[in-house]
Amino acid sequence: MKVYPTQSIRNVVLIGNTKSGKTTLAETMLFEGKVIDRRGSVEAKTTVSDNSEIEQIYQRSIYPALLYTEFMDNKLNIIDTPGSDDFVGGVISAFKVADTGVMIVNAQQGVEVGTEILARYAEKHNKPLILGVNQLDHEKANWEGALESLKKTFGKKVVIIQFPIDPGLNFKSFVDVLKMKMYVFKDENGTREEHEIPADLADQAAEYHQELAEMAAENDEALMEAFFDKGQLSEDEIRKGLAIGLSKCEIMPVFCLSGKKDIGIKRLMEFIINVAPAPDKMVQKLKTGETVPCEVTGQTSLFIYKTAIEQHLGEVSYFRVMSGKLTEGMDVVNHETGAKERISTIYAVAGKKRDKLTEIAAGDIGCTVKLKSVKTNQTLNSGPKEWAFEPIVFPPSKFRTAIKAKQEKDEEKLGELLNKAHAEDPTIRIEYSKELKQTILSGQGEHHINILKWHLTNTNKIEVDLFAPKIPYRETITKVALADYRHRKQSGGAGQFGEVHILIEPVVEGVPAGNRFKVEGKELVLNLKGKEEFTMDWGGKLEYYNCIVGGAIDARFMPAILKGIMEKMEEGPLTGSYARDIRVFVYDGKMHPVDSNEISFKLAGRNAFKEAFKKAGPKIMEPIYNVEVLVPSEHMGDVMSDLQNRRAMIEGMSSEKGFEVLKARVPLAEMHKYSTTLSSLTSGRATFTMTYADYQQVPAEVQDKLLKDYEASEKDE
Repeated sequence: MKVYPTQSIRNVVLIGNTKSGKTTLAETMLFEGKVIDRRGSVEAKTTVSDNSEIEQIYQRSIYPALLYTEFMDNKLNIIDTPGSDDFVGGVISAFKVADTGVMIVNAQQGVEVGTEILARYAEKHNKPLILGVNQLDHEKANWEGALESLKKTFGKKVVIIQFPIDPGLNFKSFVDVLKMKMYVFKDENGTREEHEIPADLADQAAEYHQELAEMAAENDEALMEAFFDKGQLSEDEIRKGLAIGLSKCEIMPVFCLSGKKDIGIKRLMEFIINVAPAPDKMVQKLKTGETVPCEVTGQTSLFIYKTAIEQHLGEVSYFRVMSGKLTEGMDVVNHETGAKERISTIYAVAGKKRDKLTEIAAGDIGCTVKLKSVKTNQTLNSGPKEWAFEPIVFPPSKFRTAIKAKQEKDEEKLGELLNKAHAEDPTIRIEYSKELKQTILSGQGEHHINILKWHLTNTNKIEVDLFAPKIPYRETITKVALADYRHRKQSGGAGQFGEVHILIEPVVEGVPAGNRFKVEGKELVLNLKGKEEFTMDWGGKLEYYNCIVGGAIDARFMPAILKGIMEKMEEGPLTGSYARDIRVFVYDGKMHPVDSNEISFKLAGRNAFKEAFKKAGPKIMEPIYNVEVLVPSEHMGDVMSDLQNRRAMIEGMSSEKGFEVLKARVPLAEMHKYSTTLSSLTSGRATFTMTYADYQQVPAEVQDKLLKDYEASEKDE
């Protein structure tokens, strides 16, 4: 395979709702470029893109597939992505290395849930979009309906390049209003004839052509002047204006397609090559905010956008050459780790088909194997400049579950496999919670996690259980309380003795410690001799005051008392959850000249704290999350009602591009499987994000239930 210069490379990502026909379209693009000599099909499980067993079972894309095709002496790198929001991580990573998005719309359905969601991601990543109305050969194809939904969703940006003739089972031709020709397809292998536009369609074509010329002229002053002078633009002038408008994300050209019958695919590819931006026209940013030109004369720099683990190859690193030229055997340095890596092999990729290259130029996408310690989002440089490109920012998790191997002997292997899964898909997140004593697995949705479970069970032969994770509650107090505890133990020889008297009160931000207290009908004045303050790993504070007078407790035992209190804060007295925001005053006690030691005072401090805690108006606190739901207005009532049933506090509503934005504060305990419920309530049209906010006290009835559940679990143990 030849080495393509930067100007002859186009990087596109195929996006669209599930079942819009992206994979079939990609297959046809490879066929047109003679990368494959026979087209596979999703139904026959023979496509280049969907080559994993699980994709063939579901007959849909689950993982992004890097492909390439050669056409008009150019190389098109194509990333075929999943249509489900559960697997959006693959789309986000593709946006990092692709310069143009091709949004595929099903002619039967028009704009769907996935279309809307993916368009928002494209806008967020500032990616130009070309629109392809696909499956126009289907008996239920509805061109007018699909076009209307595109205009309703994307507004004035939509510009028609082609319109179909007789969409449906007889679809075999369309009018191209850029070239002002009619194309008729003679077979299902893309064989086409170019004809003049029929008289009965001439007026419609002329009208669309005029609209196209006007939109093209709007993007360039010289073109606007030419348009005013002549009343029209040449094909090349229109193409120039479209290229400017597309790169600025101000136009969305619409094409007529049948991926299955190879209708319109060549024209789409021609347009991508002639109009879509080459890599050298797009800006690549460093973490510092500086930009790096994509040119072959620069320092060689690679960005790793994806990592995969394959059975016979091991770790495969997918990259884009951001600058310079990569050659076989070149040494590069990992910016993040400082480790040197040798690029032993370079491949152009079309699914499982890999063509070996000796070099690859700036702007191109490929893969390599056997790198020692390279991960997704890392930059590799060959020169003195320590570049680090902006990382891919993956969306926060929407679904949490606890996971455990059914067989204890499989726990270690499960941990290794989960870490590998995260390396391949960073939207899968794994955390072992020491507090909850659970492994928490997070992802983009229930289906996302179930696919991972399928691999664990079927590929790796490990049976696992998924269950609702525990909630990281916190315990605190609301009032002042006193307690004392004497630890005494005699068992021959030296015994154990320690007595501790403490007072505790809640830490309130901005309110300093006092020394006068009225508690249990007594006035207490303390001598604040020493203070230690600790910020707890789990949030909140502990303030520890030494108020001992007259040597009642020797100073050497004060750290032991603190240690006992710390231990009990790590295992809260109410439910075993972490305690926080407590002020402790040790003001009295007793020692024994022989039997007092550190363990005695640690146990006395621990138990005195436990007793005082239970008398100090103890409260359980729960984590609250800020939840933002993007929902179509017709589903707003159902979504709001469901959130209120989850103890949500609605904080605000606004509108954004035809959607309602609902903001609420919701307890984490009520968010289990919310993504599944939201999808069910809105037919998949809503999406949401959730981020940690703070801790708040649980309602009394919830606290009562938690206490009863904890008591029951303690008895069971």
